[in-house]
Amino acid sequence: MKEKILVVDDEKEIADLIEVYLQNENMEVYKFYTGKEALACIESVDFDLAILDIMLPDVSGLSICQFIRNKEYTYPVIMLTAKDGETDKITGLTLGADDYITKPFLPLELTARIKAQLRRYKKYNVNSIFPPAERILKHDGLVMNLKTYECWIDEESLTLTPTEFLILKILLENRGSVVRSEELFHEVWQEEYYSKSNNTITVHIRHLREKMNDTGERPRYIKTVWGVGYKIEKI
Repeated sequence: MKEKILVVDDEKEIADLIEVYLQNENMEVYKFYTGKEALACIESVDFDLAILDIMLPDVSGLSICQFIRNKEYTYPVIMLTAKDGETDKITGLTLGADDYITKPFLPLELTARIKAQLRRYKKYNVNSIFPPAERILKHDGLVMNLKTYECWIDEESLTLTPTEFLILKILLENRGSVVRSEELFHEVWQEEYYSKSNNTITVHIRHLREKMNDTGERPRYIKTVWGVGYKIEKI
């Protein structure tokens, strides 16, 4: 079955170029040049990934991303940003985007990122590759089902993106030990274009804490080890 990809960019040449490359990868592309057209389609199509340009003439890509997450759709979202749009990148990640790429970009690099996100989404969406004994992780009221891609805190359901789910899974599997930021980069994205100076992990951790209602000075779960990484303490 073809993956269904939402592409929203008001620059026709860019949207058309992305469409050609993704169709060459046997993906089904739903292409829009305005945000309003995309919003009208989102609830009627079961997408596997969205590519959203931040700067649109009507509804911004950030608003579309927020709409997707408010509807609790967990498929990956990649934002297209301007070269100097650092604030937009952080905002997009905070609203639930999984990745961003800066214009101008190499189509092959975007395709590689899309494939990486789709692999992660499929891995944690339906079929599990984990042995039965490892399909449930539990810690202090936090429960993760690695087979059904579900998560709860104190019996309250958490809606996580594939990236957030993977970050939390890694920290839980290594509880009691510090997971270095560069290790998280490698485990989550496995791409060389991420560097130690990149704040992507920091923003995802912040958003994860917000969803877990764990943003106080003494977090119950994810603790920051300054200058090193993150950890979940053993009980």
